[in-house]
Amino acid sequence: MSFKIQTEPGDQVFFAATGETLLSAALRQGIGLPYGCRNGKCGSCAARLLAGSIGYPSGLIEALEGRPAGTCLTCQAVPESDLRLGITPVQSAADIQIRILPCRLEKKEQLNHDVMRLQLKLPEQQRMQFLAGQYLNFILRDGRKRAFSIANAPHDDDLIELHVRQVPGGEFTAEVFAALREKSILRVEGPLGTFTLREDSERPILMMGGGTGFAPLKGMIEHAIHVGIQRPIRLYWGVRARRDLYLSELPETWYGQHPDFQFTPVLSEPDPDWKGRTGYVHEAVVADHPDLTRFDVYMSGPPAMVEAGRAAFESLGLTMDQMFSDAFTYAADRRQSNDND
Repeated sequence: MSFKIQTEPGDQVFFAATGETLLSAALRQGIGLPYGCRNGKCGSCAARLLAGSIGYPSGLIEALEGRPAGTCLTCQAVPESDLRLGITPVQSAADIQIRILPCRLEKKEQLNHDVMRLQLKLPEQQRMQFLAGQYLNFILRDGRKRAFSIANAPHDDDLIELHVRQVPGGEFTAEVFAALREKSILRVEGPLGTFTLREDSERPILMMGGGTGFAPLKGMIEHAIHVGIQRPIRLYWGVRARRDLYLSELPETWYGQHPDFQFTPVLSEPDPDWKGRTGYVHEAVVADHPDLTRFDVYMSGPPAMVEAGRAAFESLGLTMDQMFSDAFTYAADRRQSNDND
């Protein structure tokens, strides 16, 4: 059995199964209700119950104490009938509060010769709400910041996943690879950035990543699959050699989950036995899609790749409002990434 939930204002509608929390149901269907801890303690998910009835299977909810009658905590409440909620869903990155939080390095895993996956655990009473494609900053002991794209989708937020590329001479990335230990305590700031999936568009999706620019695109793809976006998705991933590719099982998984997903790796310095595409990744995109005007294009990776792609795609008639990019730049700039240190 499922229940219909309608939000006001905005008149967005989603459905929750019996025993499913309102927040989980909303996020599952791509409705970005605000939240913080997801365990009933912070009150960030509070809404007004305008009609219908709810229950709290988890029992006493701390964040309800002292709140007006009719307040509903969507992270813990389950519907017992159709509902109307007074709450404003998150529509853009600007709607999400940027916070500084401690975190623990839960797991550290080397994905290839120069990419490390970090999985971060926030305190039990805290969650970081984010949109697919955003990034966060590590705040170092001396106050400097190092930014990394979030590689997981918003619905899968028990841990925050980052892909860190080791940069020769990079002080922070050298520490990540050599000295940083699991269970270490770090400080992060986020979420940040406006490189997010435009879910209200009907155009096919074309993604072009370079190196660890794969990370935010991974989060976007997993989010698109999770919320049931049926638009075609084309992913091009440019690296130097085969050894620079990682998480090779994911495209196979995505093939099985999305009705129209295609993946094209492109090597600029190909191995002798490589039989796939070679050259620059933006050139492969142009060769396959001489008319890009029907696409939304997402580019993530080194600035040279993003700028080459933008120039090539504009020459084919793609407008700026159809191109979205996250160019990894250096620490002197506002946006410091995992491809530089």
